[in-house]
Amino acid sequence: MIKPIFKYFEEIDSTNLEAKREGEAGAPEFTVISAGTQTAGRGRSGHTWISPKKISVATSMLLYPDGIPMEHLPRLTIIAGVAVAEAVEELYPLKTQIKWPNDVLIDSKKICGILTEMEAENGHAKQVVCGIGVNVHQKKEDFAPEIRDMATSLDLEMSGQQASRKAITEAIWQHFLKHYEVFRTNGGSLEGILDSYNSRLANKNKRVRVVHQIHDFEGIALEMDPNGRLLIKKDDGTITAVDSGEVHVRGLYGYA
Repeated sequence: MIKPIFKYFEEIDSTNLEAKREGEAGAPEFTVISAGTQTAGRGRSGHTWISPKKISVATSMLLYPDGIPMEHLPRLTIIAGVAVAEAVEELYPLKTQIKWPNDVLIDSKKICGILTEMEAENGHAKQVVCGIGVNVHQKKEDFAPEIRDMATSLDLEMSGQQASRKAITEAIWQHFLKHYEVFRTNGGSLEGILDSYNSRLANKNKRVRVVHQIHDFEGIALEMDPNGRLLIKKDDGTITAVDSGEVHVRGLYGYA
């Protein structure tokens, strides 16, 4: 079993940035950077990921993904989502769901953010950094008013019981590396996580609208396939696979 190398900072600009710096300095693969506070944490699409002092997990892993086709590396965010869900359920009496492709939910509210960044050279991935942020000790008032009904923390969902940032960090990477080994062996296929993923799929058997730049359509979400695509049964009975890089999937009838 792969064992990560953990490095902890009380305060840092961004765990992803530090992991990149570690990689450029020749750090070993599976180096994990975690922090009590991030002053410049980042989320998807350039959004800021706020990491207040010691109430969230902020952690990033450095990877040198030899043997995995570069076009398959974005699937690491899906593996990270499964790892978070499994770690939470291993440690705490909570039920998680995953909204395709990689939003981890508890009671339909988002619990974490995931950002995977890649540096390529001559058509090959030089290094990949997978960053994960998990809401742990936040109270309701710690969330901005516009997201209070959409976000939650482990402590909020456990009604007073306090979660451990250290325990959840270690469990996440344990589950991640278990799946990463299979992912690498399989050349970038997600076959190894399908059961775990699809059993938690929040979109499953829900009516959704697929928003595409060419045309929109509606249908029933079925499951994720080994390529990370969501299978949709359209109203005419045909089944189509949609890729997260090309479309947005929105729930209907109040479903997020």
